[in-house]
Amino acid sequence: MENKIKPAKEKKDMENNLMRNIRIEKVVLSIGGTAEQLEKGVKLLNMITGRNPAKMKSHKRIPAFGVRPKLEVGAVVTIRKNANEMLKRMLIAIENKLRRKQISTNNFSFGIKEYIEIPGMEYQRDIGIMGMDVTVVFKRNGRRVSLRKMKRGKIPARQTISREEIIKFMEDNFQTEFR
Repeated sequence: MENKIKPAKEKKDMENNLMRNIRIEKVVLSIGGTAEQLEKGVKLLNMITGRNPAKMKSHKRIPAFGVRPKLEVGAVVTIRKNANEMLKRMLIAIENKLRRKQISTNNFSFGIKEYIEIPGMEYQRDIGIMGMDVTVVFKRNGRRVSLRKMKRGKIPARQTISREEIIKFMEDNFQTEFR
């Protein structure tokens, strides 16, 4: 009889376990482009977030696109504080709808076609019409164990956040619809 009671208790403990709680680690906004297009993208990311974006450099030569090594090809801003508020603004731009195929393990990504769809943003003549990519990364408590430099440890596979868990989290907290 004790064996039948034990699994129910374990299931109850799993629901209340603080180490199983899902949180948003960061929201990453990125824009690709070269030369003048990249400068417009940097200005746009600065307007949206109020932070200076980091410029990304290429490592390979791709002659078809005119890309060579060490050429700046993109700009990225990572938001950790107030990530929930930024995510809400970005979700409004896509009408709070995502596809299931946009979701991966521990994260999901989506694109915004025009920045003027973001609430509070107005058209800027010097920037023109631009879009951007948004990536949202999730984590559980204990993730730092695998990332820290001293006494690094391994975390089990059950600490990863599955597609279904992300969908449930987004439906509960952000009322997102999935197709």
